[in-house]
Amino acid sequence: MGKSSLISGFYKLSPKQRLQAVKEFANLTDEECAQLQSVGSLPLDLADRMIENVVGTIPVPLGIGVNFLINNRDYLIPMAIEEPSVVAAASYAAKMVRDGGGFHTSSTLPIMVGQIQVVGVKDPYAAKMRVIQAKEEVLKKANEQDPVLVSAGGGARDLDAKVINTTQGPMLIAELHVDCRDAMGPNAVNTMAEAIAPTIEKVTGGRVYLRIISNLATKRLVRAWCIVPKEAVGGEKVVDGIVNAYAFAAADPYRAATHNKGILNGIIAVIIATCNDHRAVEAGAHAYAVKNGHYGALSTWEKNKDGDLVGSIELPMAVGLIGGAVRTHPIAKIAVKILDVKTANEFGEVLAAVGLAQNLGALRALASEGIQRGHMSLHAKNIAVAAGATGGLIDIVAEKMVQERKIRMDRAKELIDQHKKSRKA
Repeated sequence: MGKSSLISGFYKLSPKQRLQAVKEFANLTDEECAQLQSVGSLPLDLADRMIENVVGTIPVPLGIGVNFLINNRDYLIPMAIEEPSVVAAASYAAKMVRDGGGFHTSSTLPIMVGQIQVVGVKDPYAAKMRVIQAKEEVLKKANEQDPVLVSAGGGARDLDAKVINTTQGPMLIAELHVDCRDAMGPNAVNTMAEAIAPTIEKVTGGRVYLRIISNLATKRLVRAWCIVPKEAVGGEKVVDGIVNAYAFAAADPYRAATHNKGILNGIIAVIIATCNDHRAVEAGAHAYAVKNGHYGALSTWEKNKDGDLVGSIELPMAVGLIGGAVRTHPIAKIAVKILDVKTANEFGEVLAAVGLAQNLGALRALASEGIQRGHMSLHAKNIAVAAGATGGLIDIVAEKMVQERKIRMDRAKELIDQHKKSRKA
């Protein structure tokens, strides 16, 4: 029998027991397990080589999303995040989706766009045509910069150009399309853009300024969709509530911002766990949310003829499995091993499924018991710790605050003082 991510009561296990389950699922070594549970998982000398001005490292909780069935394959999802309820909501939603056959995904080629800004062009529209005419020469020059990428099946694939009107007058923007394969791509794309700049200047008669990758990766899209049986989600009333909540987000940017933040809660947690560039992914996602002329929802939720819930999502996903910190950070390497994704495309598709699951978890809570209920318990524990509670007192104070619906720092301190006085009496 194959491995299954459907793990009943995973949240009830101790951290050591959870790690044992992950170890068996992902074939982790004893050394990798020790690294996961070590305070010093990122040695200071290694951190010092990763960024500038290093003074230390900051641990973030690493949880595991369970129950994920994606394209008929089981996945465990490593998620690094400080916000309560996110991992639990994703896992619960994945279980609901599993009842409908799991997630289905697809993706486009991993094409990133490098932009070359040209100013001072006398005939920008004619220059645009000259750039396109020089495509073969430009692509050849670009691909000479990265023979390794080309040998792996990637490299510069196309060249386009556009004229934009700016406060500084018209500018010609040449756009190089690069298949980055399993890399996120900035180093390769930026190097190619630098190399072709002289050729672009020659054919346009203008002057090149910026030569840089775009984080709006509209040619590198991932998609996920699912059917959630109405019984799994809580009945047709809840289905209607989720569809209405989606309609709100699709129409109103104030709601859409929070709707999309929920999607990114899951995606960014996995991005951080694998040391990918979460800032690039988030920037691209929010920019893509404006593709129809107004800021809207990244996901769609509908009710089918059987009354079941149908969800789908499409967004840019510039992620990599080679280069950068993903191959340097010891925990990122273990996280990728737990995910067991073989290509950047597969990784992106898993992320789309995680985002859709996270969105479903949040919308179901909103459409039924309300979002606060799920947050309360863990948030109360955080407040109790911040107020000075330790050990078993954390749970005592948190439980009391949840019962009272007074999850505040001042109340936590009062309860801690009361407990101390009662012990002295």
